[in-house]
Amino acid sequence: MAMIRTVLGDIPDGSFGACDYHDHLFHVSPLLPGDELDDEAASGVEAGSMVAAGLTAMIEATPTGLGRRPAAVARISAATGLHVVHVTGAHREEHYPSSHWLLDASVEVLTRHFTADIMDGLPDVTTPADDGLVRAKPAMTPDGHPVRAGMVKAGVGYWRISPFERRSLEAAAATAVATGTAVMVHLEHGSAAWQVLDLLRSAGLAADRVVLAHIDRNLDPGLHAELTQAGAYIGYDGAARHREAPDSALIDCMEAALAQGADVNRFVIGADVARRSRFVAYGGMPGLVYLPERFIPRLASRLGGATVTRMTTANPAALLHLR
Repeated sequence: MAMIRTVLGDIPDGSFGACDYHDHLFHVSPLLPGDELDDEAASGVEAGSMVAAGLTAMIEATPTGLGRRPAAVARISAATGLHVVHVTGAHREEHYPSSHWLLDASVEVLTRHFTADIMDGLPDVTTPADDGLVRAKPAMTPDGHPVRAGMVKAGVGYWRISPFERRSLEAAAATAVATGTAVMVHLEHGSAAWQVLDLLRSAGLAADRVVLAHIDRNLDPGLHAELTQAGAYIGYDGAARHREAPDSALIDCMEAALAQGADVNRFVIGADVARRSRFVAYGGMPGLVYLPERFIPRLASRLGGATVTRMTTANPAALLHLR
């Protein structure tokens, strides 16, 4: 039986349900001053609203050093019934101050920490800071088990893979191969997809263990079709970002990609709301409910309910199951 590693423990992939493949319950970054997600009560209310709207699972995509709170995520999961897979790994370089230990860490040190997050548990923000040399104790679930990561994340800049980002990608691949997890990669504006896949492949990770986040920031249906034909998962997570593109453009692109031979089994859908000013429970909008209440129904009306159910349920489960 294929299993998925959630913050409350491993579950059969058939129990995971409809998934927002990319979002955040907690997130703090120097790139987003004033937009911190750091209130457990408010994040819990927001998560509950998403469950009430029909999504039963999510990937918590906050990696090392950006305000992750795994014990709080586990409490929210237990209280709301939301299945949550937490990532380990690192973001693109700009999210970290120059003094952060991640930036100078070797591939070996990064791999050791990412692997420990999956096998032993994620250090919690309430424990002494993880300085890259001595690990803090792992966060615990409400019933006293370590909160473990179930996926690895890496990130790259716009048409740039810095030396740090290259080491993070190599460490993500090594961790994924060793633990059987998949890798999510943040592509800035959807750039450098092939370069990322080539780097991960050279490090031993097959494309079918990779999801390329924010691919819909580059609305190129031919590219999307080619990436899925190469085996990669592609993440559409730009709904409600109308300054960049209307929802209709995302739906048009997805439909065109499928018409050009894209593999329907390689699409996953998320929202990446990620900011205080965009969470209803923090006083913003449109919130985590926008994806199930607004975008997914529009997508289903165009592509059909069975196709969209595959994208939100079967595909993320296949991506996340432990090999």
